[in-house]
Amino acid sequence: MRIGEIAALVGVTPRAVRHYHHLGLLPEPVRRANGYRDYTVRDAVLLARIRRLTELGLGLDEVRDVLADDAGRDLVEVLEELDADLGRQEALIHERRARLAVLLGQARDGSLTAEGPVSPGLAELFGDMARAAAGLPGPEPAIAAKDRELLALLDTVAPGAEQERLIGAVRRMTGAPGAMERAYAVYDQLDALVDADPADARVEEAARALAALLPDEVAEQLGGRTPESGFMDAFLADFSPAQAAVVIRALRLVVERAR
Repeated sequence: MRIGEIAALVGVTPRAVRHYHHLGLLPEPVRRANGYRDYTVRDAVLLARIRRLTELGLGLDEVRDVLADDAGRDLVEVLEELDADLGRQEALIHERRARLAVLLGQARDGSLTAEGPVSPGLAELFGDMARAAAGLPGPEPAIAAKDRELLALLDTVAPGAEQERLIGAVRRMTGAPGAMERAYAVYDQLDALVDADPADARVEEAARALAALLPDEVAEQLGGRTPESGFMDAFLADFSPAQAAVVIRALRLVVERAR
């Protein structure tokens, strides 16, 4: 094969092939009498291996180290490993397409929120919450969006079983008669504290009201840690000092309640 043929076969450019020759990643093949390079199947396998490794995110120096470990192996071994690399890439593509299909479905039915992408279970819960809140008077409290952000964060960092328990608990909580009205009343209390001092007496009142809404699974998710630790730091940074004090106090109350 000539350089254009091997490049087309593997899916790279002739310029890339020459670059790999220059770096020593791809040995120069023997040349024909007319001076043209004459590539073999092994050259194509090696070039494909280089392409796969770079697509996996390896730098060219790292590729060189991997190829050095391949030296001396027979063609079957190299082909088998290349096939395994392709299989991993194929599985990754299928996984990404499956996740994309979920997002497309959420976008089409209107359940993809600003906090997304989220799991299908949480997307369904957000949709139910939005429908339940649609009949409430007035605009959505600003703090309601932050509440959804926390759920989206927990949905991301929690293991699958924990996700299901947490979503189930929130679904039971929000599905109870008058639950959304009570939640929006707490949101209004938090909104009213946006410019307040953390020592404001309303902080404790709002914290107790918020704690009364939160399920025990929130305490299990926190694992008994202080609410200020881990991902809560980033979440609380979006709150005013008084609002953050409410959330911290409420979470402590939930943890104490669950003990």
